Amino acid sequence: MTAPLMPRATAVWLVENTTLTFRQISVFCELHELEIQAIADGDVSGNIRGLSPIDNGQLTMEEIRRCEADNKANLQMNVMERNVKARNLKAKKVLSPSQRQDKPNAIAWLIKNYPELKDSQICKLIGTTKPTIEAIRNGTHKDIANIRPKNAVTIGLCSEQDIEKALLAAQPKPEKPAKVKKAKKAPAKKAVAKKAPTKKAPAKKVAAKKAPAKKAAAKKAPAKKAAAKKAPAKKAAAKK
Repeated sequence: MTAPLMPRATAVWLVENTTLTFRQISVFCELHELEIQAIADGDVSGNIRGLSPIDNGQLTMEEIRRCEADNKANLQMNVMERNVKARNLKAKKVLSPSQRQDKPNAIAWLIKNYPELKDSQICKLIGTTKPTIEAIRNGTHKDIANIRPKNAVTIGLCSEQDIEKALLAAQPKPEKPAKVKKAKKAPAKKAVAKKAPTKKAPAKKVAAKKAPAKKAAAKKAPAKKAAAKKAPAKKAAAKK
């Protein structure tokens, strides 16, 4: 639900000019039901002039009559006014009093649910300052006793897409040196491939050199046989 820009002045007008229940007005204006009852009794907001949501284009008389006929129904803003808070968020200019009061609650909610967010990111999401965030984080804020975590999206200070983008930016990026190490190992494999043929080449040459030695041994073999034949001849000469 999106509250009007001046919720108390709107509540005063609705109390004075309609028969809506206190609950219906409190839901529409995002105020406590007891505060609406106090406005009706004249205890509070006595010096506030009522502001018509019909003149501002936030409501239609048909919508008011529909809710007056059904006490369980809730007022729905016009389509053009339904995204008032989104437009205020982009403009970063005008916020309703309830939104300004709920900023510390939204900060506490972000700190509790998304501790990985940096203070600079919370400042951008909520529109606050780093000292305020630090005070809420450390519990030294002047109004810390009344701060209760409240969803920043439902308040209208930021959107879910903004939070998702901030979380993606807060995630640590993967390290690139691992890829560099793999690239350095690749040339080492090529060097091994080049060294392999150089080791086998000398072995072939040595084998080639040993081949003539075998041939020479084969040539010496007949010489030994001839020497063996001459040996009996010498023995015969010795007998004579």
